[in-house]
Amino acid sequence: MNYALIIAGGSGNRMGQDIPKQFINVYDKPVLIYTLESFQRHPMVDAIEVVCIDGWHEVLWAYAHQFNITKLRGVVSGGKSAQESIRNGVYDLEGKLDDNDIVIIHDGIRPLVDDTVLTDVIQKAKKFGNGVTSLPYNEQIFIVNPEDEATTKQYIPRETLRRVSTPQAYQFKRLNEAYHEAFEKEIGIYGSAYTNTMMVELGEKLYFAAGSDKNIKLTTKDDLEMFKGYLKMDKDTWLK
Repeated sequence: MNYALIIAGGSGNRMGQDIPKQFINVYDKPVLIYTLESFQRHPMVDAIEVVCIDGWHEVLWAYAHQFNITKLRGVVSGGKSAQESIRNGVYDLEGKLDDNDIVIIHDGIRPLVDDTVLTDVIQKAKKFGNGVTSLPYNEQIFIVNPEDEATTKQYIPRETLRRVSTPQAYQFKRLNEAYHEAFEKEIGIYGSAYTNTMMVELGEKLYFAAGSDKNIKLTTKDDLEMFKGYLKMDKDTWLK
């Protein structure tokens, strides 16, 4: 089974709105529903669970019914951080999934995940035990000079770097073991830590999967406007 775990437990304060950003309506549809629709229509995704901010569970179930998200199997409460929210979702899958089942972790506020990206990350996880969405860096990266923060004398070759985001997919047995170990030993669970960084801190080798520049994370109002632009954008027929 390939089980999607959608993380929507945040309050979205940086968006500056009165409701969590995952529930903001864009063209009469909540952002989170756009995300869920990508998993609903993908033939390799068997079921969906959402880690949702408290107080919005019933709203989510109502939206799922309205927009025909039939693969939704469960809604669980988020935590105080992204890692606590993911942990809550992973622990809730204990007893529901077999060891070799694949869990696809994805941010609820990344509503433009491509079918090809989902396919590749699932296939990588089936082959290697994990797969993480990635893209190359297209800009030069320079290191700030500690002696003078307005200058630099060193750069990182961009060919050695990858941008990693969600979706990420992991074999359930290893994922579950990793979260138990991480929270018991307090490894890779603080600050901006996420599943991928936690796995590396625990000694796991990660495998790159395909990514897409459209897979934006809606953090600010400018991101929201960009998302609207993508929804309205028509692809030029001459582009290959």
